Amino acid sequence: MTIDEYAVWAASIAKVDEHPSNERLSYLGLGLAGESGEVADHIKKLLRDDWLDKAGLVEELGDVIYYWACLCAATGQQPSELLKASAAKIRRRISEAASR
Repeated sequence: MTIDEYAVWAASIAKVDEHPSNERLSYLGLGLAGESGEVADHIKKLLRDDWLDKAGLVEELGDVIYYWACLCAATGQQPSELLKASAAKIRRRISEAASR
C-alpha cells in the first residue's frame, strides 16, 4: 500500500469528504496533536527511565500517520507530494546552513 492509497483508506474510515466541516478538520487536527503528544510522552519516559517502549512508540507513530493522512485527504493534498515538498525544503535548509 502506498502512502496515497493509505490516505484514501484512512479518509474513508474517518468519513472525510471533499469539503470537510470545520468540526471535522478540528477533530483531525486535535487527533494529530494528541497522538503527537503520546509520541512525546514515550520520549519523555525514555529520558526519565532510560528505557524506550519501542512497540508503544511505533503504535503511536502509526496513529500520527493516520491523522496526518486524513488531514492530507481533507485538504485535497497527495501525501506523496507533501513528502516530496518536505524533503525539498529540508534539503534547501541544509544547503543554506552549509553555505553560511
